[in-house]
Amino acid sequence: MINAFTVDVEDYYQVSGFETSIDRNSWEGFESRVVANTQRLLDLMDRCNVHGTFFVLGWVADHHTSLVEEIHQRGHEIGSHSYWHRLVYRQTPTEFREDLRRSRDAIEDIVGKPVIAYRAPSFSITQESLWALEILVEEGFQMDSSVFPIHHDRYGIPDAQRGPHRLQTPSGPIWEFPPTVTRLAGVNFPVGGGGYFRLFPVAWTNHWLRHVQEHEHDPVMFYVHPWEVDADQPRLRAGGSMARFRHYINLSQTERKLGRLMDKFSFGSLSDALKEHFGDLELSHPMEPSHAV
Repeated sequence: MINAFTVDVEDYYQVSGFETSIDRNSWEGFESRVVANTQRLLDLMDRCNVHGTFFVLGWVADHHTSLVEEIHQRGHEIGSHSYWHRLVYRQTPTEFREDLRRSRDAIEDIVGKPVIAYRAPSFSITQESLWALEILVEEGFQMDSSVFPIHHDRYGIPDAQRGPHRLQTPSGPIWEFPPTVTRLAGVNFPVGGGGYFRLFPVAWTNHWLRHVQEHEHDPVMFYVHPWEVDADQPRLRAGGSMARFRHYINLSQTERKLGRLMDKFSFGSLSDALKEHFGDLELSHPMEPSHAV
């Protein structure tokens, strides 16, 4: 079974947990580490023969054009992670559309092909911002990975459908591939990456990902950020204590654990996983609806 391996390409000072302390107009004043950290992930993926989907921040694309070129040249799928890494539910539909277009155009100008995959900053398509899915369809996006079916203080729709599926919006259908969760004690528990991956032993992640495959018969979706393999990144006095804990916990272990994960599962891009799971679908053409938002 091909599973989706995804990377959210953003720098350590651009995360949502620090945004109340770090003004976006000051981003250029920080030491940038996103190129070297993304290259570390690319090298690891090459060694493990893994291809994936890289959701690139438009700001990063504009400031590090050669990095986006390298991701593309190494054979990976590239999607949008917005331009300014603003939470969707804190934007108006007009602001969201403008940010989406700016990020898409920045990436397409580099890779020379349509960008059809999107992931919202901090999975911030929630119950109050489901209107964003309609805008994604209107702007030509065909895959989304933004709806996290859990309870969380920043994101999540706890009763959202688990596993990849097709959603219908007023403007047409879109594929949704949520981060992987499993059912524990009657609630959805995240097991597909990020701080959850760094917090728990890799054997825990491997067990529950395999459990989802075997019992729900779905491919899993894993996500990671370049800054998560960088234990030497500057320690910022930004955000609250919980935000800093989530950001810095076990950074030194991430790369080793990723290697062990890649040894246990077959990974590809979102497109690869969807095409294998749902048949030989053609993502460049309109799709018939099967689920309603």
